[in-house]
Amino acid sequence: MKRLTGIIIALSALIFLSPGCYSLSGSAVPPAMRTVHIDFFENDAPIVVSYLSLQFTEALKERIRTTTKLSIVTGEGDANMGGSITGYSYAPASIQATNPNQPPIAGASILTITVRAKFTYDADKKLNFDQAFTKTVNFTGDINSQEQNLIRGVVKQLVDEIFNKAFNNW
Repeated sequence: MKRLTGIIIALSALIFLSPGCYSLSGSAVPPAMRTVHIDFFENDAPIVVSYLSLQFTEALKERIRTTTKLSIVTGEGDANMGGSITGYSYAPASIQATNPNQPPIAGASILTITVRAKFTYDADKKLNFDQAFTKTVNFTGDINSQEQNLIRGVVKQLVDEIFNKAFNNW
């Protein structure tokens, strides 16, 4: 049992002391990256939801704050991220039949949000990206009564995907 404990301690020390990226809560950040600047993500979508830009930007910052040791700075950082919300739409996903004298109605609908994100890290250009991320959620009923909750869920999915692309290089 002592030998197994020794092996585990030795492997742990080797992993901890090895050069490369450090890992914290599932993120892999190069050791030289200590700061990140996050620009405000403007809403350039044809349909503008007034609070979406702020909600998305703050959710991304919160994810970085809580899962990395990076400091978020107001000026240029070791890494920089920016972009915009380029798409916001909802549309019927399925049609529900009604009687012949009435128009058909949506049985289910889909909310889609697209964000274009650009990430730059000059020390390792292979981590850089500039791409669109799209996430959707299906829902039933009227959008107005559930829009805030639906947006919150889609924003979380988008933040997770963008965070993983930038800090886990998945």
